[in-house]
Amino acid sequence: MLPRVVIVGGGFGGLSAARALRSAQVNVTLIDRRNYHLFRPMLYQVATGLLSGDEISSPLRSIFSRQKNVHILFDEVTDINSDERAVHLRRGDVPYDYLILATGIQYNYFGHDEWRNFAAGLESLDDADIIRGKILRAFERAEEMASMERAGGEEIRRQLTFVLVGGGTVGVEMASTLAEMSRIELIHDFRHIDPASARILLYEGGPRILPTYSEALSTKAQRHLESLGVAVLTSTRVTSVDPDGVVVDGQKVLAGTVLWGAGVIASPAGRWLRAETDNSGKIMVEPDMSLRDHPEVFAIGDTAHLVAPVRNMFGISSRTPMLMPGVAQPAIQEGRYVADVIRRRVAGHAQPKPFWYWDKGELAIVGRAYAVADLRFAQFAGFLAWLVWAGVHIYFLIGFANRLFVSLQWGLAFLTKRRRVRILPEERASANNLIDPAA
Repeated sequence: MLPRVVIVGGGFGGLSAARALRSAQVNVTLIDRRNYHLFRPMLYQVATGLLSGDEISSPLRSIFSRQKNVHILFDEVTDINSDERAVHLRRGDVPYDYLILATGIQYNYFGHDEWRNFAAGLESLDDADIIRGKILRAFERAEEMASMERAGGEEIRRQLTFVLVGGGTVGVEMASTLAEMSRIELIHDFRHIDPASARILLYEGGPRILPTYSEALSTKAQRHLESLGVAVLTSTRVTSVDPDGVVVDGQKVLAGTVLWGAGVIASPAGRWLRAETDNSGKIMVEPDMSLRDHPEVFAIGDTAHLVAPVRNMFGISSRTPMLMPGVAQPAIQEGRYVADVIRRRVAGHAQPKPFWYWDKGELAIVGRAYAVADLRFAQFAGFLAWLVWAGVHIYFLIGFANRLFVSLQWGLAFLTKRRRVRILPEERASANNLIDPAA
């Protein structure tokens, strides 16, 4: 019987590992609780109505329809018995010879999980639908109140106040998109309110937004956000969230919509294995991504705490190894590497050299035609950075149809200044049981 490789998680890491095992003499079982692979870097565009969910996602069965050694299983992991080499699911157990954990991250509410009910995080297509509904309903409620004189100016102002917690990539991209929605794309759609009067508040606990970028790029991004009408408040912490808004450094800020992106923690994979983890729950792994006492178990991507050597695009090594960042590229590269490790072990070949990371840089969009780019050998901002961002994201989408449709939607939205997805979703709860309290 062929060795059994079980991969938990159909994100960038799990997908890359499964694909890289195409020619290996193994049977692969890919487990995920959702039936699709999601291109998360563009999920905010679904949440703000620019794209539909099927344009940035692909069914896992379709992706692997021609790879006969991959079997797809939709279920949720409840535990792992590493001694018996079995993954426990809600509907049964799956044995393995090799296990790859690519279970990703979830938003960190810092011990206040009750805030999830009022501050939506963006993790899945369901969450994107809920957030889009929250945004559109806020404008609709404000219009209704103003047209029927059902509320005073303060309540209308609250409905048109949007708070984003966290100044990382997601917070910056959401803030810039919300600003453009209210000031460009919705400007002619209402009769009793001025969408451009919407307040968009971006709170960041650290001294600057986009903290993983250089200070110069961070400053440029903040200036552009402010030119769009976003109020950027750094060194400012949100200490409470409730149905009426947030408390910021002891002061109440009334808001109709609160969106969360302040921090992330790893999945429960470390608890399943009773393995050593860091403060964020990432599993401590060896240089080949395996667990110290279980060389047949691997953790990759956001599931793993890995410090590895880094090389730039010219093959030049940095002076010191670094902790792998929580972005797509490390997960993709680690997935391919672990697949190579397994393929070599099965074939009886020597172990490959320890993993090293090819650092291709970082990109973040800050508006319709503005982005910041840190390619390590060059840093720049503006329209050229936006072109690089667009090209990279189109390239990494799964499937020609998705690449074509997304390109067309971007072009139409740019020319017409309209968003195609404006239908209010009927779902009232996401996978995280997020409920719109004002619905």
